Amino acid sequence: MVALESTIITHGMPFPQNVETALRLEETVRRHGAIPATIASLASLATFLMPLIALLLAYDAIVGEEESGTLMLLLTYPLGHGQILMGKFVGHGLILALATLLGFGCAALAIAVLVEDISLSTLVWAFGRFMVSSTLLGWVFLAMAYVLSSKVSEKSRAAGLALGVWFLFVLVFDLLLLALLVLSEGHFSATLLPWLLLLNPADIYRLINLSGFEGESGGLGVLSLGSELPFSTDMLGFCLLLWVGVSLWLAYAVFRRRSV
Repeated sequence: MVALESTIITHGMPFPQNVETALRLEETVRRHGAIPATIASLASLATFLMPLIALLLAYDAIVGEEESGTLMLLLTYPLGHGQILMGKFVGHGLILALATLLGFGCAALAIAVLVEDISLSTLVWAFGRFMVSSTLLGWVFLAMAYVLSSKVSEKSRAAGLALGVWFLFVLVFDLLLLALLVLSEGHFSATLLPWLLLLNPADIYRLINLSGFEGESGGLGVLSLGSELPFSTDMLGFCLLLWVGVSLWLAYAVFRRRSV
């Protein structure tokens, strides 16, 4: 599978030359026995949107209940803190999963219907991996939102911290790694640096969905370091799942110590 970045086509050329160029590129790839995959920045879009949607969906899950007075009522029922938290996570998680399935599933269906000579098995595998990893990424940030919501005493603070978390993991983290490389003048451990990518769930998600394409490594920037990791795609998916578990455990620990 060969990835064809669509930015220059959608933004750098006038119609109809952009469409003609895209079709010619795909035909050239097919003649050489490969499968063309024009990436309309779906993975990049999901990297920005899934964390943001998850954080905005759940930032007031605990503090909002307390401000409205319903949290104290919930705690009077024979329910533990863990059960309340898991109930909220299951509800929010299913909402995210369903939205992901409908949104990206429609894109996969459109490709299957409109694109000629497409391998359905390859399409199902690629989009299946994409949708599962996108859902896991959203679940990670849902759990992070519960941590924030359990820690603060005001919804406004929770909202501000949620945006800060999004800004840190989606935009700033990779810049910090680049700054570390520059300031150390290349003396920072080349063995340790790729492992730092695992400290960011957004980078794990990008590695799962972008690093497997031929021709994309030059555009990955700091993520090209991920090729040094001895991890398969399945192991990276397990790392995302581990992020979900650790974040939920931290949210439970903070929520249990919260005084109402």
